[in-house]
Amino acid sequence: MISMEPLDPHTPIQQQLSGDAAPVVLLNVFSVDPAHVDAYLAAWKKDAAWMQKQPGYISTQLHRAVGNSAMFVNYAVWETLGHFRAAFEHPEFKQSMEAYPPSVTARPHLFQKIHVDGICVA
Repeated sequence: MISMEPLDPHTPIQQQLSGDAAPVVLLNVFSVDPAHVDAYLAAWKKDAAWMQKQPGYISTQLHRAVGNSAMFVNYAVWETLGHFRAAFEHPEFKQSMEAYPPSVTARPHLFQKIHVDGICVA
C-alpha cells in the first residue's frame, strides 16, 4: 500500500482540499524502490485511466527522474478543485492505493498558475 507524506508540511493536501480554486494542477512526487518500479507503473497506469474518466479531468503527464533515480513526478490538470476532490476522495480511488508496492511514497500537492509580468500568464 502506498504511503502519503505532505510535500508542504505547513499545508498538506487534506487542508488544500477544503478550498475552492479553478483550474488546479496536481503535482505528485513519488519515491519508489527500484525493484518495484514495474509494479508502481502498473498501479499508476490503472489509476490514471480511472482518473481520465472523472468529471473535470483535463490531462496528466508522468515524468521519471534522469539517471538511476526511481523518482517520478505526475502533473495533472483539473477544471476545478471540486472536481479533483471528488475523484481523490472517491472510495474506488482510495481502494486503489492498496495496489501500490509498499515502498512507494506519494507527496501530492495542488497548485494554480500565476501571472508574472513579462514571463508567464495565469
